[in-house]
Amino acid sequence: MTAPSPSPQQNLQTLSEEYQKLQTDLQTQITSRQRLESQQQENLAVRKEFNTLSTESTIYKLIGPVLLKQEKAEAESAVDGRKRVEKLISNMQEQSEGKKMEIYQLQMKTQEAK
Repeated sequence: MTAPSPSPQQNLQTLSEEYQKLQTDLQTQITSRQRLESQQQENLAVRKEFNTLSTESTIYKLIGPVLLKQEKAEAESAVDGRKRVEKLISNMQEQSEGKKMEIYQLQMKTQEAK
């Protein structure tokens, strides 16, 4: 025996929950992007400094009241971190729009069936 297929109302509930989760995740990522955007100016200045450094230059990172030595590749990776967040946000927005369309289509089918 096969399990009964979920009703349109159950499908709509499931899709709505998935959409809500995507919206929550998206909001978290947008907040992260806003924080990173506030650091963008500093990162641009740091990037300019990186371009003027020789390969033998020593880089330090200020953590609290302490300067710690840091590898150039690690420092550059931290400065470039914003790009990864932008891609993640874009993907989440696409997923969210997809769920929104599924919900809309299911609502239309449900209304047509009535």
